[in-house]
Amino acid sequence: MAHKTVSAAQEILEKNEKYIAGGVFSLNRKIDPMRVFVRAKGAYVWDIEGKRYTDYHAAFAPYFLGHADDDVDQAVIDIVKDSASLFGAGTTPWEAELAELLVACVPTLEQVQVTNTGSEATALALRLARAVTGRDGVLLMQGGYNGWEDEVAFNLMDPPERQQPDSEGNLPLNPISAGIPASVNRNVHVVQFNDLEAAERQLAGGEIAAVMLEPILQNVGVVKPEPGYLAGLRRLCDEYGALLVFDEVKTGFRHALGGYQSLCGVTPDLSTFGKAVANGYPMGVIGGKKAYMQHFSHPDPSRRALIAGTYNGHPVTVAATLATLKKLKSREAEIYGHTDRLGRLMEEGLKELFAAQDYPTTVVRQGSAFVVYFMDHAPRDWLDIARHNDMERDVRYRKALLDEGVFHFPVATKQGSISFAHTEKDIAETLEITEKVLAEL
Repeated sequence: MAHKTVSAAQEILEKNEKYIAGGVFSLNRKIDPMRVFVRAKGAYVWDIEGKRYTDYHAAFAPYFLGHADDDVDQAVIDIVKDSASLFGAGTTPWEAELAELLVACVPTLEQVQVTNTGSEATALALRLARAVTGRDGVLLMQGGYNGWEDEVAFNLMDPPERQQPDSEGNLPLNPISAGIPASVNRNVHVVQFNDLEAAERQLAGGEIAAVMLEPILQNVGVVKPEPGYLAGLRRLCDEYGALLVFDEVKTGFRHALGGYQSLCGVTPDLSTFGKAVANGYPMGVIGGKKAYMQHFSHPDPSRRALIAGTYNGHPVTVAATLATLKKLKSREAEIYGHTDRLGRLMEEGLKELFAAQDYPTTVVRQGSAFVVYFMDHAPRDWLDIARHNDMERDVRYRKALLDEGVFHFPVATKQGSISFAHTEKDIAETLEITEKVLAEL
């Protein structure tokens, strides 16, 4: 009897299942078909079998400069060689340098604080908003992702039947995790993105401390705000005494040095950043108006919002962030011009290829982020997507591309991310592979 050969990938996956709850260290990484990745550089990743993929997943989008950017990695190597350590008390010369640079890059920031992840940053933004307003409520958007903490872990990619509003227009709360206390439900409210009327109904009750949203819904592709929507939220928050919080963990530094807020012309009270801010190193940022940020050090303990973290401002992540932002700032026109040009080539190429197909598709892009929706129009919100996007065809398309060496996350509606490391040749080759995939799809 012949013995079955076990591949290196199978061995690793079997060991994972034995010792890791869920098989991977972040359950969002559990993809089908599963891959074992071992190396990345620039626009490419390699699996353990040696196969190369042109990467448009970019680890959920932080790699705006590309994997293993030489300037960023060298800054990390230098700080380690200099024996800069985690001191745990006092400060360092690099903390002020980073804070000053962040404020210089994003004009709406007057003061900042840092964390290790975007989820920590959004959690602290809510805590700060509550300290400022004395209220408990938070208003979220259906389909938006603002982190894993209890009070934002709701209403992600729900089917249409779980998005039916009540007589007041309120959406049902759909937790995305077990273990969230029922008491949390009292403070969480959800409406559809781009629905100002529903947002105002919630705000008029006077209980909302913060309206938190991705200014573009990029957890579910690229769902853009309708004209006047973000400005309308700004007006409503001012009118009803809530803080407007832009979660720019995905949009920040990818679409513009000043964040998407610099493109839409709307100033939030607080902002959170992550991912592209350190080109893949673990850094989260919260910043905003000084009057609000000062509550982290308020002289009245009853109004002071705690921010603490042993690893906040670790020299390695600070060095990576400084190097990333300095590169983006010094070469702003070159970097954003290049990624936008490649994004435009990808968008135009995909539209031409899909125009020859006998099923509806729509390509939506913002700068270097793009997505193909298998529906006949650009979506207004997640309910629109859930009703009209052909999810089964979407996933088949992504898996077929993966088999051919083009890596999009194999879950329907997830955005594609182009980096500064991609080239026109990469886009051309991707379009050639896409044409082949569509012929077989």
